Amino acid sequence: MSDYAKGLEGVTANESALSRVQGLEGKLSYLGYNIDDLVEHCSFEEVTYLLHNGKLPNSSEREIFEKSIRNDRELPQQLITFLETLPKDATPMDVLRTSVSMLGIFDPRAAIGEPNQTLNKEVALSLVAKTPVIVAYYHRIRQGLSLPPVRNDLSEAAHFLYLITGEEPSEAATRTLDIAYTLHADHGMNASTFSSRVTVATLSDLYSAMTSAIGTLKGPLHGGANEGVIKMLKEIGSEENVDAYVEDCLVNKKKIMGIGHRVYKVLDPRAPHLQKMAVQLTEELGEAKWINMSERIATIMRERKGLNANVDFYSATVYYSLGIPTDLFTPIFAIARMAGWTAQVLEQLEDNRLYRPLTKYVGPESTVPVPPVSER
Repeated sequence: MSDYAKGLEGVTANESALSRVQGLEGKLSYLGYNIDDLVEHCSFEEVTYLLHNGKLPNSSEREIFEKSIRNDRELPQQLITFLETLPKDATPMDVLRTSVSMLGIFDPRAAIGEPNQTLNKEVALSLVAKTPVIVAYYHRIRQGLSLPPVRNDLSEAAHFLYLITGEEPSEAATRTLDIAYTLHADHGMNASTFSSRVTVATLSDLYSAMTSAIGTLKGPLHGGANEGVIKMLKEIGSEENVDAYVEDCLVNKKKIMGIGHRVYKVLDPRAPHLQKMAVQLTEELGEAKWINMSERIATIMRERKGLNANVDFYSATVYYSLGIPTDLFTPIFAIARMAGWTAQVLEQLEDNRLYRPLTKYVGPESTVPVPPVSER
């Protein structure tokens, strides 16, 4: 038996009460609440409150919490000026990563050292409030559009859609994005959550931890997968090309984006919700092409390889149907996961211990002399 686990697979590194990912059963819960029930009965704001406070809010707590988020959306003017100076072809995830880091410069609460959890909770909420504004404002700036002033009368999902379009979204669009946010809010010790906890465990500040998380999420093996799904569908082009495309991938051992999951060995419990929304949006828009192609790919992969579609597979179609540009898919993931990341680092600091794993050394067993330059 190996004395190490490559990629830390199967290694338990900490304790957490926030989210339970049961890969063999295909179940996901936050603080004991099944994701299906949360999607049906709770808003994203209520789920954020749950993650930050360990319980669902009553009506007065919900009202105060929602008011706190809505009143903390304004970005520092210096950050807006910075966004306006960026190249119009910058990657939105790069913009978000750098902007969140920059936010810390203007926040005196971004202290290092022994944590003040009261202030950290304020910072966590501020990050949840400001992250979607950063994404939406840069998107408008790169199009040469004016920046709508932030509002305090819209939910998180509705406000983001309003900012990127300049128009109030429909109830259906708002509900769809709200559900997507809830489904992505937290997911155990994934790569970005791990990086955020490693960073804050040094007693660095929350902005540094979130910068680490965003940089980790950017990778195509993590948050970037949903962008790859739409690129794949566009490459296939039409429904009649699906079978041949999938066959070519199988023969040549090419990865099919959005299929399979590192943890879930059965159906990803988040996928059915997004699949249902993708079908509904397709019916409303009258364009069945993308969902039909997706369903055919999912069927083939389930029958041929025993693999199921994951949350990224259908979230891509949902976002695309909402008119959201492909390169904003991963930033939207970050907007939703900011609720979980901040909750995770708050939990880390409650009983903190510095992460310091070992490395299995595979270099020379004995030391060797350093030769002079003429002999190298």
